[in-house]
Amino acid sequence: MGEDKYEDRRFDVQGVDAIDTAVLETLPYEHQPQDTEIVFDTSEFNCVCPWSGLPDFGTLRIQYYPDRKIIELKSMKYYIISFRNVGIYQEDAINRILDDFFECVKPKWVKIELEYEVRGGIHQVCTVERGVRPDES
Repeated sequence: MGEDKYEDRRFDVQGVDAIDTAVLETLPYEHQPQDTEIVFDTSEFNCVCPWSGLPDFGTLRIQYYPDRKIIELKSMKYYIISFRNVGIYQEDAINRILDDFFECVKPKWVKIELEYEVRGGIHQVCTVERGVRPDES
């Protein structure tokens, strides 16, 4: 007794190279010059703590105004699943999603929110955005 039996306990984690951007696909946005706000979310996002390997679960919400392309949602689902065993801090995960989404879709504006489930009594929400929102320009 008194020993920390969990001190050296760690689950295997994948590196960020397991995040599969190759699955992302787009479709043409055929309603130029109309600005359409697109919003989608999923409560099935998860990754793991890079230190312990313990899972983090969250709700991912993406809202954006497309320019010439929209994201194909099935490809986005495969992309999101590729995070499942990746050891990545919460703040790094949302910024990686922002970078990958923006590079693929090249929207006029995008806002991404990742609301994590409570862990250790702490609730965290990360929000990032990029571009110029058409209704604010």
